[in-house]
Amino acid sequence: MSMEVDIQWMEQATFVAETDSGHHVTIDGPQEAGGQNRGPRPMELLLLGLGSCSAFDVIHILQRSRTPAQSCTVHVKGKRAAQDPKIFTRIQLHFKLRGSKLTPVGIERAIRLSAQKYCSAAAMLGAMAQLAYSYDYMDSNQQLIQAEVTLSDEP
Repeated sequence: MSMEVDIQWMEQATFVAETDSGHHVTIDGPQEAGGQNRGPRPMELLLLGLGSCSAFDVIHILQRSRTPAQSCTVHVKGKRAAQDPKIFTRIQLHFKLRGSKLTPVGIERAIRLSAQKYCSAAAMLGAMAQLAYSYDYMDSNQQLIQAEVTLSDEP
């Protein structure tokens, strides 16, 4: 399976990308490099890809487990190296899930499966950066439960 995108330089640090699926994304560099804040930075797009890939998996796994989420938000925070190339060294993904049938066991299973088996972005970025996962959700007593997800070698 192949995937292609076309990226056209517009001016200064602004580019427009077109995906195989026909969507367009404006990408812009930082102001100190001539950017004009017309779109996300390239490294922000990497975090967007990781977060949305992981969220897609988690939602799908929870649905198939008959414990669907009613809402899901993922906050992704990346720490970059100080020297060029300023790669991500640590990325934290925090899921905020809501759903009446959610349980810690089910949520953690979904996150582990995404992180260790299904998410292509996590597999690639995890080869270079430490990935960490956490979540919160409301239990049936309307108490906010927060937890870190420990990843083992087994999904």
